[in-house]
Amino acid sequence: MKKIFTLGIPLLFSVSVAAQIKVSTDLKNAIDRALEKDATIKNQNIELVKLHNERKSVLNKYIPKVEATALYSYFDNDITVDIPTLTVPIIGNQLFDGSQKMSSYGNVFHGGITAKTVLFSGGQILNGARALEAKTEGTSLMMNSEEDRIIKEVISSFDNIKLLYAAKKLIEESEQRLNKEQERVEKAIALGLAIPYDRDKIKLAALELKSKKIDVENKQKLLFQKIEQLTGIAEMDIAEVDYSIDAILILEDLSSENRNELRALEAFKRASEFAIKKEKGSLLPTLGAFGSYSYTSVFNAGAKIPVSAFNTSLNLRLDEFTLHPNWMFGLALKWELFSGFERKHKIEEARLNLEQIENKLTDTKEKLQLLLQKNKADYEALLSQVDIAIQKEKIAINNVTMAQKQYKEGLINITERLTAETDIYQQSLNKIEILIKQRAAAIETYSSSGPLYPLLTIE
Repeated sequence: MKKIFTLGIPLLFSVSVAAQIKVSTDLKNAIDRALEKDATIKNQNIELVKLHNERKSVLNKYIPKVEATALYSYFDNDITVDIPTLTVPIIGNQLFDGSQKMSSYGNVFHGGITAKTVLFSGGQILNGARALEAKTEGTSLMMNSEEDRIIKEVISSFDNIKLLYAAKKLIEESEQRLNKEQERVEKAIALGLAIPYDRDKIKLAALELKSKKIDVENKQKLLFQKIEQLTGIAEMDIAEVDYSIDAILILEDLSSENRNELRALEAFKRASEFAIKKEKGSLLPTLGAFGSYSYTSVFNAGAKIPVSAFNTSLNLRLDEFTLHPNWMFGLALKWELFSGFERKHKIEEARLNLEQIENKLTDTKEKLQLLLQKNKADYEALLSQVDIAIQKEKIAINNVTMAQKQYKEGLINITERLTAETDIYQQSLNKIEILIKQRAAAIETYSSSGPLYPLLTIE
């Protein structure tokens, strides 16, 4: 399996002169894939779609609603009528003497189309849509916080892979030096110039290196699995990632004013202001317009009406009674003059929500400014430690070279020789760990001033 390992001293500790986070094409691809795979970001995108649809739903109230109706019914009923008695002049007969029963039957059909729309809503529709638009903007900005977390996690994971690669390389170099010492000691023992104690100490050191190597390989395996879960990239492809780590230098003055949390709260503040206007709009009347076309017909109908004065019944029949075309156009006004203080309470609630957001905005500004100052201090402290770590490694390299010569000439014992070997391993790893911490502090500082993704620059 090919592992592209670029941790030479000049490359590893070169300092970025631009205020950017330089990444390779492979690393940028890994970050993009992690952002696409993350379930939290997916759900946030779904939430944005829901808010967008909700806003469209509010604005759609201006679009006329068209309804079609159709009705057919058959009726057959009896009617009891009791009205004052009426005497017919001349003949003296009485009409409607007492309670009279009559019956009727028939068929009714009705069909029509009605269109209606809102002309004026007191600004409730427009302000409601604006509130949702501002809320969508704020939610979208809050998503960038999750994106920053993913970016930092991916970069940190690949940085640690480089650390493990470096540890493995240092172990292999130490093993080669110890093997040479082992051969030299074996020859010296055979000539009576050394004692078995030296050989046993070298063997112990070799066993310790082997143990460290197994530990590094296990950590590397777990880290590969983590990156695969994070990005969806197969372990074999992770090992092929071409990526070098360089110190990140922040050259410009940073401000927390562009932090997404602040911009999101500003958007939520605007949403609350529009929500107040929306609730106030409920105090105004709502004006609507409507228009309809209908067809109504009564057919095959009849009625039986008793006429007691003549001791007979009057049978009436209706073949058809049609109302068509029936056009209607008009305006409708609805004004809720008193609602039991419900609207007043809603307006007050919207004002309290705005006050809460303003308080949170003020508090967040202060905390983010303090966080930026803390991250700057951490970054500057770690940046100064990089030079110290480089110098310590140089000294350790010189010491191990000198120890090899001195031990060969018998000027130092095996313990001192192995101490120099341990020191170069520790100082070389410490150099890389300090660099990774410095990079993490720089990235954290950038994150304190705004979103990270626009700062990613392909080398």
